[in-house]
Amino acid sequence: MKTDFKFSNLLGTVYRKGNLLFTPDGTCLLSPVGNRVSVFDLVQNTSYTLPFSHRTNIDRLDLSPKGNLLLTVDENGRAILTNFQRRIAIHHFSFKGRVSALKFSPSGRHFAVGVGRRLQIWQTPSTPGTETNGEIEFAPFVLHRDLAAHFDNIESVEWSSDSRFLLTAAKDLTARVWSMDPEEGFEPTTLAGHRQGVVAAYFNATQEVIYTVSQDGALFRWEYVTKKDEETMEDISDARWRIVKKDFFMQNDAKVNCAAFHAQTNLLVVGFSNGLFGLYDLPEFNMIHQLSVSQSNIDVVTINKSGEWLAFGSSKHGQLLVWEWQSESYILKQQGHLDSMNALAYSPDGQRIVTAADDGKIKVWDVKSGFCIVTFTEHTSGVTACQFAKKGNVLFTASLDGSIRAWDLIRYRNFRTFTAPSRLSFSSLAVDPSGEVICAGSPDSFDIHVWSVQTGQLLDQLSGHEGPVSSLSFAADGNHLVSGSWDHTVRIWSIFGRSQTSEPLQLMSDILSVAFRPDGQQVAASTLDGQLSFWSVEDAVQQGGVDGRRDVSGGRRVSDRRTAANAAGTKSFNRITYSADGSCILAGGNSKYICLYDVGTGSLIKKFTVSVNTSIDGTQEILNSRDMTEAGPRALIDETGEASDHDDRVDSTLPGARRGDAGARTTRPEIRVTSVDFAPTGRAFCAASTEGLLVYSLDTDFIFDPYDLDITITPSSILATLDAAKEAAASNTVDEENTFLKALIMAFRLNEQKLLRVVYEAIPPSDIPHVVRSVPSVYLPRLLRFVAHAAEETPHLEFNLMWIESLFGSHGRYFKDNTGTFATELRAVQRAVDDIRENLKRLTEKNLYDLNYLLSKPILENKKTSSALLAMETEDAEVPDDQMVDADEGDGDWVGFE
Repeated sequence: MKTDFKFSNLLGTVYRKGNLLFTPDGTCLLSPVGNRVSVFDLVQNTSYTLPFSHRTNIDRLDLSPKGNLLLTVDENGRAILTNFQRRIAIHHFSFKGRVSALKFSPSGRHFAVGVGRRLQIWQTPSTPGTETNGEIEFAPFVLHRDLAAHFDNIESVEWSSDSRFLLTAAKDLTARVWSMDPEEGFEPTTLAGHRQGVVAAYFNATQEVIYTVSQDGALFRWEYVTKKDEETMEDISDARWRIVKKDFFMQNDAKVNCAAFHAQTNLLVVGFSNGLFGLYDLPEFNMIHQLSVSQSNIDVVTINKSGEWLAFGSSKHGQLLVWEWQSESYILKQQGHLDSMNALAYSPDGQRIVTAADDGKIKVWDVKSGFCIVTFTEHTSGVTACQFAKKGNVLFTASLDGSIRAWDLIRYRNFRTFTAPSRLSFSSLAVDPSGEVICAGSPDSFDIHVWSVQTGQLLDQLSGHEGPVSSLSFAADGNHLVSGSWDHTVRIWSIFGRSQTSEPLQLMSDILSVAFRPDGQQVAASTLDGQLSFWSVEDAVQQGGVDGRRDVSGGRRVSDRRTAANAAGTKSFNRITYSADGSCILAGGNSKYICLYDVGTGSLIKKFTVSVNTSIDGTQEILNSRDMTEAGPRALIDETGEASDHDDRVDSTLPGARRGDAGARTTRPEIRVTSVDFAPTGRAFCAASTEGLLVYSLDTDFIFDPYDLDITITPSSILATLDAAKEAAASNTVDEENTFLKALIMAFRLNEQKLLRVVYEAIPPSDIPHVVRSVPSVYLPRLLRFVAHAAEETPHLEFNLMWIESLFGSHGRYFKDNTGTFATELRAVQRAVDDIRENLKRLTEKNLYDLNYLLSKPILENKKTSSALLAMETEDAEVPDDQMVDADEGDGDWVGFE
């Protein structure tokens, strides 16, 4: 089994904090998700997460006007410069202070940064590979100007359209106009008059008007005018920026949190602290829309280049919305879980992942697009377990509200609810592979409850455990059920046998998780002391064990008095799962590590680090002693005091209420992995963690990836071999040195997609069976994967099907014997063939409808007859006999579609 898994995507979290950003073409939205950046393609309906990560949560990000350079800055002012198209981090830099505003100039030559109350202008790094004066230059960060005049933090920075001037808004109740370079006759100007901090300031399209928006809901319009005498209308003072109009949003007690202005269309969007946003047409200040899009603060709003789409982010509930204001419709509406995820499950086809969380919600995520496609909210308490039936159309979930629910994933509804005779909360779940029986365990009862899925009736209660049942799992054949309990025993039950007694397997500590190997011959158990035990089902003998305490332990909370190596809470695995072939086991616990073990040897194959985000507890091995004060850890002390906003410091929770506001955190979140699961293909696995739903995959190669390459294989040599093969085919000669097969193999070794397609489409259909028959087996997976993608992306319908037919006709036995290895490729082919079938079906149904319509109008007439009949209808004239034509004679026309 391949174990070179790499981080692929982050689901379950769509927005945390910071600013949102549209790409220059307006089709993609960039959203900070903790210490990473997710990109949502709003046209293709897909999302992906960039591979780099910061050490703390991201505060600010911006793209250069060309869309090639991405600059992201975290809470500590550390920046990463990234080549956005290639997804490669180029340079790391520190601004030595928290960055509150960031903006590239329209020319792309500079970018402005608000560091505290200082405005810094930096030169934009030139892209690697571009030549300047004949020399390749790359200057990472060069400071152009450092300006200071504000008395409080800068909130926003905007550039004029010619990149000569800048406009800053700050908490000191003022906005300021700066020039990028010193200009003759220009002095930096202060725009004062607001009564609360200025949230944003903007130039209009002509740069003759400035708009400023303050936190108290005031909108001021400024123009560069002289002051005139009211009686004589003569100038009595020099020209300067003056307030010419004041408008107010009138939102009662709600404050303005964010604003965005589209200069070309004069549209202003304002987000308020009560979840409302307003869309206004300036300069008349006409309200176009006012809509509530969130139950909490709108933290950020932005507009795409065309001014059609508005993007909103709310950090309290993790919401991300894209709204098209002209059609009043949502382009994107996503929200993560409000609380920590407890369980996850891959669907049998590997296309969906289901997550269950403490907020009582169940979300179904599409693996290919990265979006949540449905959310179930019927549970009234935390959902603790979820599992698919074998066919994948039915999902079962267990909850602390005392119910087990069955969900139809075709109609998206809850069609069955199972409950116990007495009020119990359920924490574990197992479904019979046939989908006929469902079992659940509870921390309140020591029995295992068994229901019939068809009738919903309680069939049995399996007694034997002397402690709460923590984990359940069915064997693949459905004959055996394994249960783990806090009474230090694992029991294997024969559910459908005559006697339902079981012999306990005694372990040394509480059982946290159990799992059946896919072949049903072995059981794995994880215990509280960090041990993994492997038992034979047939003779109940322990076959091996792993001591995972040293592997999984790591990370230290800020309040820990002990070192990471001595912290007891991180030294066990909460969830274990077998790989698809049963050779490896994946384990995760309350630490930042996920461990992959080889079952046969008990050795650690690989250790995955979930997160390096120090904004989350448990990611650091060593704490800085300077952060420990007499009052406790500095991270848990509110040092802002009166300097922060009053609304943020007010505690609105009721006295004695433990939960209070679901979004409020009085402590730092801790890193932990609550569940892990392998994809059915074995090519990927996912983990539910504090950061979100992490997906690791073997198919993440975005970069150039040659295979068995040597110096003689170049694009020109491949094309020369292809041309020689064409000439040999045209002249009906046999050239063993230059054949289509050789050109195809050379293209696969270089592995450049465009070149591969040229060779693939140049092979004549008559030669396809001969080429496929001679392909070496080492290239078969690559060829099968390429043909499957070509069938989805190219219009050559019959050509692609001929390749698929030849592949399975010549190498069907090889594919069948290696089904587990080729599972991903076979599923891709199946999906491509299904798409072709659906498209053909749709086309034939349309053609049949058109033909039926035509046949329902079978009026066959001659053109002369038509004109004569028309004349007769209009003038009541008689038609001469010599012009009358029998309907069965001569050539006629169909009346209907032409």
